[in-house]
Amino acid sequence: WQPDLAASPACVALLASHLPASHLPAYTSGAARRACRQMAWQPDPASLQQVLDLLHASQNPKDYDPKDVDEKLNQWGASPDFCRYLAYIMCTQQYPENVRSIAAIVLKNTLKKHFHTCPIDFIKEACLRCIGDHSALVRSTIGILVTTITNIGYLSHWPELLPSLLQLIHSQDPFVVEGAFKSLANICEDSLQELAEPHNSHLMDLMVQNISVFLQHSSAKIRSLALRCVNSFVIGQLPALMNHIELYIENVFKLAHDPDVEVRQNVCQALVLLLEVSLTSLLPHLPGIIEFMLVATEDFNENVALEACEFWLALAEQKEAEDALKSILPRVIPMLLRCMRFNEANIEGDEDDEHVEDKESDIKPRFAKSRLHGNANGSGGNSGAAARPGDGEEEDFDDEDDEDFDDDDDDDLSEWNLRKCAAAALDVIASLFHDDILPTMLPLLNTMLTSQDWLVREAGILALGAISEGCMDGMIPHLNEIVPFLLNALSDPRTYVRSITCWTLSRYASWIATQPVLLEPVTVKLLERVLDSNKRVQEAACSAMATWEEEAGDALVPYLGHIINTLTMAFRKYQHRNLLILYDAIGTLADSVGDHLNNQEYINVLLPHLFMDWNQLADHDKKLFPLLECLISVASALGTGFLPYCQPVFERCVRILGTSLEQARHANEDPDTYDPPNKDLMIVALDLLSALAEGLDSSIESLVGSSQVMRMLYQCSRDETPEIRQSSFALLGDFSHVCFIHVVQHIEPFMEVLCSNLDPTYTSVCNNAAWAIGEIAMKYGQNIQVFLRAIVEKLVLIIHRPHTPKMLMENIAITLGRLGYVCPAELAPHLRTFIHPWCISLRNIRDNEEKESSFRGVCAMIQLNPAAVVEHFVFFCDAVNSWQNPKEDLFQQFYTILHLFKEKAGQERWSQFFSQFPPPLQNSLSVKYRL
Repeated sequence: WQPDLAASPACVALLASHLPASHLPAYTSGAARRACRQMAWQPDPASLQQVLDLLHASQNPKDYDPKDVDEKLNQWGASPDFCRYLAYIMCTQQYPENVRSIAAIVLKNTLKKHFHTCPIDFIKEACLRCIGDHSALVRSTIGILVTTITNIGYLSHWPELLPSLLQLIHSQDPFVVEGAFKSLANICEDSLQELAEPHNSHLMDLMVQNISVFLQHSSAKIRSLALRCVNSFVIGQLPALMNHIELYIENVFKLAHDPDVEVRQNVCQALVLLLEVSLTSLLPHLPGIIEFMLVATEDFNENVALEACEFWLALAEQKEAEDALKSILPRVIPMLLRCMRFNEANIEGDEDDEHVEDKESDIKPRFAKSRLHGNANGSGGNSGAAARPGDGEEEDFDDEDDEDFDDDDDDDLSEWNLRKCAAAALDVIASLFHDDILPTMLPLLNTMLTSQDWLVREAGILALGAISEGCMDGMIPHLNEIVPFLLNALSDPRTYVRSITCWTLSRYASWIATQPVLLEPVTVKLLERVLDSNKRVQEAACSAMATWEEEAGDALVPYLGHIINTLTMAFRKYQHRNLLILYDAIGTLADSVGDHLNNQEYINVLLPHLFMDWNQLADHDKKLFPLLECLISVASALGTGFLPYCQPVFERCVRILGTSLEQARHANEDPDTYDPPNKDLMIVALDLLSALAEGLDSSIESLVGSSQVMRMLYQCSRDETPEIRQSSFALLGDFSHVCFIHVVQHIEPFMEVLCSNLDPTYTSVCNNAAWAIGEIAMKYGQNIQVFLRAIVEKLVLIIHRPHTPKMLMENIAITLGRLGYVCPAELAPHLRTFIHPWCISLRNIRDNEEKESSFRGVCAMIQLNPAAVVEHFVFFCDAVNSWQNPKEDLFQQFYTILHLFKEKAGQERWSQFFSQFPPPLQNSLSVKYRL
């Protein structure tokens, strides 16, 4: 095969100016040069047969040992000739297409492991030679292979690829055009950032010019692929396209009523993308686009409808389009409600299935959430809050908004779908227009909730949950009727109705928890569903129960016995997937009721069930991970009540860390042979040790002393994974608090690693490092002054850094004050550099031990250097006023400092100065401190 260049001379001339001259002969002077290259390497028949046999074995695990096959693939993968044989098989049409496709897949996997030793040029040429293969399966796998090469080696290392593909899309061979376009579409999606680099601007101009021609191609497949390419350019807002955006919009409009489903789907995606990046260009056409989307959202093809439904989500986020959206809400809301109905043909599992074992694919992956120490939400102490894996500078770690409609319903439709998108769109619209949508919404809801058709009724309950946050104020007058309706719906014969009702009840849990008369019936009804015989309902009820526990908190204490008995009964009913959610519900209960759980009756019921699983699971079993997370919360809540279980838990956590660190060492030394450890398991082991230290206090000292945990902790504190370091510093701070005798033996290396992690790029790591330094300071006393200069310099830089997250600011301030508490003479000269942000950071946190030690430190520094606070005295007064009930000696320190400043100023100057304070602050200080 050769591209038909005669058919597109203009294209060739255009590309010739961009393509390096050394590459042109391969595509412009016939097959001679390629044939010479092919003859340079010829397969050995015997070796070729061995490779074919290995490919056959890889697809027949019943007849061949998969371990032996994997071992051979790893061994042979290191040989460059193995890649040549795979490329040869891939491109040789005499072999069956499934064999050729397997060869391409194995070649892709080999490239990932041995990219730098593979004959890349040989493989590149093979890909371009066979990209237009007549087999759709082979074309598809070759397209994936091309993308793999560009993802690993970058486009810049294959400079002839894009010009070659642009040349090939003008071929007269439809297979070549399609194969080249598939590769282009994948590259445009996967390598968008590289394409957007300035040095590629000329190439991007060529791509836009060449690809745009195919938007009106006679082949629907090519039209669709061309749209995919250009949609990627829209996402990247590439100037090559954005400079001609009106022309592109015109082309998109021409395809709006295309008979091909995939084209219409990409048209809807294009309009959504344009709405997000170039609203100004669309505004003149918005009424027509809205009319089109109203129809497309109810397209007979759900993929088209889903892409169209995304439009309403995007439109609601555009302030300039708010009036346009508001005017059509009476049409949009009924449409969204219709889209929220299940397709009855797709419904499965509407029966008792608790006895059916879960499939491996049913179980969602779980990721560790490292412990975050400090004063989150002004609570003080260890918040136990979860930090997002890989967090950067953002303070907000809450991703629940993205998950709200992942937990609302069915397992078999757990992926993003039209029903969930419509519910999410309704949620966003409710959050934008609030109670203004209720005149339209309530009559429709009333009709749906009273329908005899359970599908309509179920969608109504989903809609009721979707509007809960945006329309809570307007819904409150109706909740006294709605909540009993929902409690009754929990007994509906349809499992889908029962499961969605659990979710919707949880969406109103914050209001229900304020109604004492509803506490018992809601708790009892949800617990009944926790023991439902359908797995879907069990999951929804357990999730709702966890939300209910969070919202109701201590109000559930009178029902703890019933809750614990029910949750432990669920252990005997649940399959693997729902056991994970059950662990979450138990952990959340422990977090919510705290030490109320430390009751021997409750311990005797709950702990044996947890430790039955504990004893059965191996350290490497993935089921252990959620159990460890659950035990973190339980151990923290029980405190000394967990003491009988402490030793085996401590020893197992240490064993997991030791095994993981050894595995990491092997993986670093020989990555081809050893896999890296499960970092999430390491995080949970560290966090569980932290919970033990926090709950058991000094009782843990002997366990720490008789183990190698401090050595392991130091290794973890230097791990490249931020979340490992985050949890390490949390544990180091806890150990410093309860058994400093074991920390002080390693103080220098630990202080060095803590100081090096005072980097706000990783907010939560920095937060925990600062907190741990404060804990060490309180135990090490004046001895910490040898590290003081390096620490204070970094802390002061962070506390003055713009946009530093609130919680990090609070912890930095706490630690600065604590350092001043133990080294007042050394830190007092620097007080002026941080007193202002210190005051602002600590004015809103509640009274607690850490706040107290920090204020004592600042008071000590003020006594040594009162001039440092003069300029910011009003802020210090405001911070002092934040105390609700300071200890008597601390109150006296505040009183002394305030009156000292008043006396130094003199009555006239003080009166003038004090009159500038906000009136509430004047009144409060006058009453408390007689100013």
